[in-house]
Parts: sequence; structure tokens; C-alpha cells
Amino acid sequence: MNDLGLAASTWQRLRTGDLGVLPVAVVLVLIGLVFQALNPHFLSADNLVNLTQQAAATGVIALGVVLTLHVGQIDLSVGAVSGLAAAVVAVGSVQLGWPLWLAVLAALAVGVLVGSIYAALHTRLAVPSFVFTLAGLLVITGLQMRVLGPTGSVNLPFEWWLVRFCQTAFLAPATSWAIVALVVAGYAAGRVTDRVRRVRAELPVAPLWQVVARVVALAAGLSVVVAYLGTNRGVGAVFALFVGLVALTDLMLRRTRWGRFVRAVGGDAEAARKAGVPVRRVFVSAFVACSTLAALGGVLAVGRLAAANQGSGAGDTNLTAIAAAVIGGTSLFGGRGSAWSALVGILVVQSISTGLTLLNLDQSARLVVTGLVLAVAVTIDALQRRAREA
Repeated sequence: MNDLGLAASTWQRLRTGDLGVLPVAVVLVLIGLVFQALNPHFLSADNLVNLTQQAAATGVIALGVVLTLHVGQIDLSVGAVSGLAAAVVAVGSVQLGWPLWLAVLAALAVGVLVGSIYAALHTRLAVPSFVFTLAGLLVITGLQMRVLGPTGSVNLPFEWWLVRFCQTAFLAPATSWAIVALVVAGYAAGRVTDRVRRVRAELPVAPLWQVVARVVALAAGLSVVVAYLGTNRGVGAVFALFVGLVALTDLMLRRTRWGRFVRAVGGDAEAARKAGVPVRRVFVSAFVACSTLAALGGVLAVGRLAAANQGSGAGDTNLTAIAAAVIGGTSLFGGRGSAWSALVGILVVQSISTGLTLLNLDQSARLVVTGLVLAVAVTIDALQRRAREA
């Protein structure tokens, strides 16, 4: 392919959204450069470590939102579910005397229960997800207040393992580099396998140098991040858990039958049903996974703050998680996107929040800027959908 043909192909892929999270990653770099120019502390290792630590809990919630968007649905109650899970952990372990691990399991069970109820409402009664998740937002918020009781706030001891894991646990340098090597090797193996399969099927393939360039770029990017964060405290264990969940979800979406079913249902549920896809089970799995990840995000949030209160999982958390999924590149129309959208999207949102905080601007400015970025992302998604249909 000559340079002109390559440029035309790249432009077409950009118009239809086939470049994945690459455009958003470029935007993330630009955001970093802008805030660094305005405040030299923004790209310091200490600030970036704090940024990743703060992004992990909401990022896990955003990952669940990505799954519901993949099947063309939305969950407006993920923030409330995370708040209820945080309340269950705090009240169960501190006030009721449960072992901490049991309180965490109970919180995750709450997520599974909520997701199962949502799935039943959608698959059995055909109620739109917007309606029942909005109702769930109100119901679950009320339950959170009831669980917390009259005090409205419960603190966790700082010496508990959940608090230490979320606040002060960091990967050893050797562990961080081993994970980098594993991720790069897995990515390279996946690309090579895809290329071999397409060649055998006599389908068009990208030039080999593009595959090599992507692997090298990934290795270089991860190495720079790990090395730079290592000059401070390193990679936080809670952030590593978040990235691991993203990688696992991405693997399931791209390499399993379930992942293919999810994309098929998100593209056209009726066509998928006629093709033999178990549409009902796909919806159930998406709603349950979303609510469970929201509950896990609440568990990580209560560990990060060492407290649960009536503000846990408030509207800000809900909107931030949904915005991160959409800004990261997941389509509101279903069937398109990547699990990595949650990672890139939450880093964009958290970077905006942290950068504006360093500039001494209040929350109103952060909400305005995040809203504008979300509006741009939704507009681009709509234009790309129109281009694909054309």
C-alpha cells in the first residue's frame, strides 16, 4: 500500500471509529502537556501516582458501564450501587463485627443481586434500562441511607488490609516489569495470531511493519510509565488491579464466544436472536457484570477513603463513570468500543479534575470542562455511526 492509500485508509478508519482508543490516548497526552504548561507539578511522578490511585475505584465502575453500553443499554445507578456496597462493607465490618472478607463478599453479592433484578426487568418485562435503572438509583440511595443509620458515616481502621491495599500498597519494581513483559508478549502473540488467521482465510492484512510498530510502541509506552512512576512510589496495587480487570475484560470481549455475542447483541439484538445468539443470557451477563463491578468500585472507594457516608457513590461518581466510558470511545449505540475505553476515559476525566485542582479552580469548573469533553465525545460517536451507515 502506497503512502496515499495508507493515508486514505487511516482517515476512513478514523471517521468510522476503527482506530480504537488511539485518538483518545492522543487527547490524553495533549491534556497532560497543556496542564504541565500551566502548572509544572502536573506531570511530576508524585502527582501522577496520586492521579492513578484516585482513578482506580471509579475506573472499575466505568468498566461495568462499558459492558452495558456494548449491549446497547445503560445503567444510571452504578454510583448508587457503589455507595451501597461501601456502606455494607463499613457497617458490616465495623458495627456488626463481621470479618472484613465477609463484608466485602456481602457487598459484591449486593451488586450481583441488583444486576439480576435489572436483567429480569429488561428480559422478562421489556422495561427500558433507562427507566428501571433511574428508579433503582432512587431505591438504592434510600437503602444506602438506611444501612448507614442515623450517624450517616462509618470509619474504617487504617490498619485493616483493605485500607492498606487501597492506600499504601505498591508493586515491587520486579513485579511491575514482569507485568509489562507479560502484557507486551500477550499483545504481540494476539496480533500475530490474528494475522496468521487472516492470511489463511485469504483476508486483507496490515503490513507486518505496522504490527511490529504497535508492539514496540506499547512496550515503550509501558516502560516509560513504569520507570517514571518508579521514581516515586511506583505502581499502586489498586491501580494494577484495575488495569488487570480491564485487560481480562478486553480478552473476554475479543477472544471468547461471549464477547462475540455481546458485540452482536449490541449491533442488532433482533438479528443476533435470529442468528441463534442467546440474547437473554447476554443481557443478564452484562447487567450482572456491570452492577458487580460497580459494587467492587465501592469496595475500593471505601478502602481508599477509609470511610463510608451518605456522599459515597453520589451523583458525581455516577456521572463520572458514565462520562469516562463514553469519552474513552465506547459507543452509546452499542456494539462498538473496547474495555480499554474505561482506562483511557477515566484517566482523561481524572486528569482534567486534577489539573483544574492544581490551578485552584473549584468543582464547578471541573464539571463544565468534563461536560464539554463528554459532549464532544458523544458528537464524534454520532458522526462515526453515520459514517459507518453510509
